[in-house]
Amino acid sequence: MNRGIKRLDVFIVKKFLGTFFFAIILIIGIAIIFDFSEKIDDFMENSAPLEAILRDYYLNFIPYFAVLFSSLFTLISVIFFTSKMAYNTEIIAILSNGISFRRMLVPYFVSATVITIMAIILNNYAIPHANEKRFEFEERYYHSSPRRFTEKHIHKQIEPGLFVYMDNYSTASNTGYKFSMEYFENGNLKSKLLSDYIRWDTTTNKWKIYNYWIRDYLPGGEQKLTLGRNIDTTLNMHPEEFKRRDNVIESMSLGELNDFIDEQRMQGSPNIPAYLVEKYKRFAFPFSTFILTVIGVSVSSRKVRGGIGMHIGLGMLIGFTYILFMQFSTQFAISGAFSPMLAVWTPNIIFTFVAIILYKLAPK
Repeated sequence: MNRGIKRLDVFIVKKFLGTFFFAIILIIGIAIIFDFSEKIDDFMENSAPLEAILRDYYLNFIPYFAVLFSSLFTLISVIFFTSKMAYNTEIIAILSNGISFRRMLVPYFVSATVITIMAIILNNYAIPHANEKRFEFEERYYHSSPRRFTEKHIHKQIEPGLFVYMDNYSTASNTGYKFSMEYFENGNLKSKLLSDYIRWDTTTNKWKIYNYWIRDYLPGGEQKLTLGRNIDTTLNMHPEEFKRRDNVIESMSLGELNDFIDEQRMQGSPNIPAYLVEKYKRFAFPFSTFILTVIGVSVSSRKVRGGIGMHIGLGMLIGFTYILFMQFSTQFAISGAFSPMLAVWTPNIIFTFVAIILYKLAPK
């Protein structure tokens, strides 16, 4: 009996992982064809070498796309081979031989664990590095014009107690207008600087402040006023910070992302919820593999009229509903109306209850 169970476990694990990786390869191949046909004109216009397209773009595109939809591929893979087993009455034979439905789920969970661990490692360490290479390629060969824009009403805490403000900042000239800087110590204002504008000096790699005056608040209530035409200064901010794309956090490892969030929180960035959503999604999406595995087995283990096609259709409906629900809930977190962690994990919580209900209804 034990020998038969072990053979069954190996059989299910091979079927699960084999179908999963086959589905990944198939869908990625189709995605690459569509992506290449869409971007080929830009590649040719910007004279992108074939070697760079294959190595720097598509080689780094594959792991990102694979992990992005790994949960959906898991659900479809489970439903595909389990429904085939049900259609061939293999599920009935397994249960009739004294193997419980719960015990039958063990090799499914072993396979789901392998996929989850791979997704977590890739999400937090390998894919960020791949995304960095892919973004560099896109900047050079796909986005034809450099990022130039003007950001308005910038407030930053660049160091503890040191706050800066710019009415607007132009990335084209690396210039911030109506610049001010305030230094606080123990909650008390110690110094304030006002100037017409601040500009990054590429020769000295420092900021140069123009037409400024500084008011120092001395002990005893006295004040000191200093005026000047221009002055060089070293500030804990860099022009590249204003040129970051919204998806820059996708090129950061878990440690880098945590440090970046701490830095942005100190600076008072309004985008903290979006950064936290990215952090929590790196764990919530892989964890959903377990939930969707239970749903897939429970849905497809019963032989029904319509066979495999009915099961796969239902599975895709459930999978896309999960993805849409995740996108919908995270938008509430990004807008500040919902806790980022709760927003990211809510779909998993809801679909856990769905999995439990379907598990109870599955053939025993």
